[in-house]
Amino acid sequence: MDVRVDTRGDVAVVSVSGSIDAMTSAQLSEALDGQIDAGCVNIVADLGEVDYTSSAGLRSMLASLKESRRRGGDFRLAAVQPGVFRVLEMSGFTSILKHYPTVGEAVESFRS
Repeated sequence: MDVRVDTRGDVAVVSVSGSIDAMTSAQLSEALDGQIDAGCVNIVADLGEVDYTSSAGLRSMLASLKESRRRGGDFRLAAVQPGVFRVLEMSGFTSILKHYPTVGEAVESFRS
């Protein structure tokens, strides 16, 4: 798994590629927590290159959602691939996490 962070104004875009599972979820959590700890509480997770997520990945995303909202921000998803979307849907995450077709739309959603 590879994680890159790009800041667009007051929004951190965390781009992930590969699989998010028990072996890699800590790396994702570190990247997300690092942004929140640095004061960037508006986060978009770009999942356009993620082909799989396990419950460990879901836990990382849920923890970031809770912490960013606790600090006055939000955590949103972008470009979720169909297989990953099915996992999010089955676990009920699509009802608590806002998701957008593109990173641009997700970033722009913080401005409305």
